[in-house]
This record gives sequence, structure tokens and C-alpha cells, in this order.
Amino acid sequence: MSACALCPRDAPDGQHACHLHADDLRGWLAELPTQARWLEEFVAPSASPAQGRMGGTGRADAPVPVDMRVLTLLAPGHAEPPADRDEDDDETVPLLAFLGSWAGHIAYHYPAASRDAYGTARTQPCDQAWPRQGQEWPRRCETIPGWCAWLTAYLPFTLTLPPVTVAQFHRQLDAVVHRVRDLTHAVPHRHPQAAPCPDCEAFALVRTDGKWGITCEACGHYLEPDAYDEHAARFLEALQAPAPDQTPAA
Repeated sequence: MSACALCPRDAPDGQHACHLHADDLRGWLAELPTQARWLEEFVAPSASPAQGRMGGTGRADAPVPVDMRVLTLLAPGHAEPPADRDEDDDETVPLLAFLGSWAGHIAYHYPAASRDAYGTARTQPCDQAWPRQGQEWPRRCETIPGWCAWLTAYLPFTLTLPPVTVAQFHRQLDAVVHRVRDLTHAVPHRHPQAAPCPDCEAFALVRTDGKWGITCEACGHYLEPDAYDEHAARFLEALQAPAPDQTPAA
């Protein structure tokens, strides 16, 4: 087993994030495209212009001012490479640029095998990331959903990068997602589970939309869905078992 770059838990061999923090990354990447659509609603016209009293097409009311943070998040923009980004910088970064810069950083470390004109096999870093969309006619798709799909597909490789890189990716993506949630006021639904935690026995196991596993909010214990189903079945069986006969012997 390897060590998690973010907590004392163990990580799968060759990776540097435990199941809990890897699940965070998958959940955030699955959530961002929907959050981006909600951000777009802030800048899209809510209705067609109202007709004025004199037959014109002026608005009945003045348009609602748009939060500049929303415009910045949805702008094409530019983001510093992940390695050069200041962890303490609270500046809003465009989502498209942020995701693209991380994809490019990851792609640079991904080994690409090719042969030159003389047939010699060579392995070198990829030139850049190429998000694709569609099966019959693949095309480049530099959109928020396209980059999120690319980052999700390459996440197993990303988790094998140096621990400092894995931790940086988790912290920065966490900050971006929470910045967006502060604007949309939308958070994934949490679903408390019926069985107690097998580790601390607290009734604090929660399944969150977009995340694969189930986490105890009391002690942080993590369960895969199949493991939880087996644990819940044993717990239910124990509840339904008849109580032992307490009648004293004659």
C-alpha cells in the first residue's frame, strides 16, 4: 500500500490518494458541468423584452446586475500552470482555463509511445491534452464537460503523480468547486444510511450524490457500495434475530 498525500490513510499501490479523497475528485469533476450550467443561468436573459406602453420593446424593469465573479468563471480566460499557482491566491479563475491547465499539466507527464521515420520506438511526454466528444465522429471538445470527462478518464494516472501534485490538485479543485457553490447555492444531496459505521458504530454513514463510496461523518471510515450492502445485511440480520431466552432454568 502507498500513503495518501492528504491524510494518514493508506492508498492503493502506486497511487497517492486514499479511496475517500479519490472519490472527492471524481465527485467534483462530475458535479462541475452541472454547476456551470447553473452559472450560465445568471447571465442568460430570463425572458424576452417586455413591450413598452408606446409600442416599443423596452424592458419593464432594469436588468439585474451580473456578479462579475460569474462572468469570470465562465470566461475563456487564462490560468497559471498548476505548479506556478499561488495556493493562497483567492482570485477567481475561469473554469475552462483552470481545467485545461490541469489537463495540460497531467498530459505532459503521461508517456506517449511513437516511432520515428526510421522505425525507432520512442517514449516521450505528450504534447498536450485533447478532450474528445462523440464516438462516431470524435471531435475536439474544449468545454467544461469535455475537460471534466478528460480529467476523470485520466484520474487513475493522475493519482500516480508525485504526492505534492496529487495534494495540490485536490486542494485547488476543492477550492474551485466551493467557490462555484457559493454562487449557485447548490450542493449535492446527502443520503444518510440506515446501518451504523462498522468502525466507530456511529449512525453517521452518508452517501453523497456524485460520489461512489459511503463515508462516516464521525470517524471518516470509507466503504465501497458492495461492502456497505454486506455490512447492512449483517446488521439487519442481527436486528431481526430472536432475543435469547432469559427465563431462568427450573
